[in-house]
Amino acid sequence: ADEWLDNLNTALAGRKPDYLIVQHLEPDHAGTIARVMALYPEMQVVASDKAVKMLPNFFYDTTFEGRTIGVKEGDTLSLGGRTLTFAMAPMVHWPEVMVTYESSEKVLFAADGFGKFGAMDADEDWACEARRYYIGIVGKYGAQVQSLLKKTANLDIKAICPLHGPVLRENLKY
Repeated sequence: ADEWLDNLNTALAGRKPDYLIVQHLEPDHAGTIARVMALYPEMQVVASDKAVKMLPNFFYDTTFEGRTIGVKEGDTLSLGGRTLTFAMAPMVHWPEVMVTYESSEKVLFAADGFGKFGAMDADEDWACEARRYYIGIVGKYGAQVQSLLKKTANLDIKAICPLHGPVLRENLKY
């Protein structure tokens, strides 16, 4: 958490974030929400409607009233020069999962989709670890994964940013 917050502060260079986009509430992804909200009291948390309802169950001492924006399938959020489009991906690991597409740079923030096990600094076969991840984490939700793939099939995607594993920029059709 401390490393992530340091990186966030460096990237913001003195600015304050307007939004925190939450793709998935599992604590390995979302454990710092309360800390970030305390640091930036004007910041809004953007998440699926289902995630907004679940937030108080994970962060008992945090007040979310007036601090959340629940989104649904196809909703958009304008960030000035960028627009985010949200697609719901329930049970692509957990029931509240969503993915986000940023259209100007053509980036899909894919939550647990397209993730992998393994170390980021190791020279290892991506496909092997991605298969192992899929089988262990989202494979039992194959119908939901297929639904998400159909939703994203017509997007012009130049990069996929999963919550687990490297940013994917090459051979994306594979």
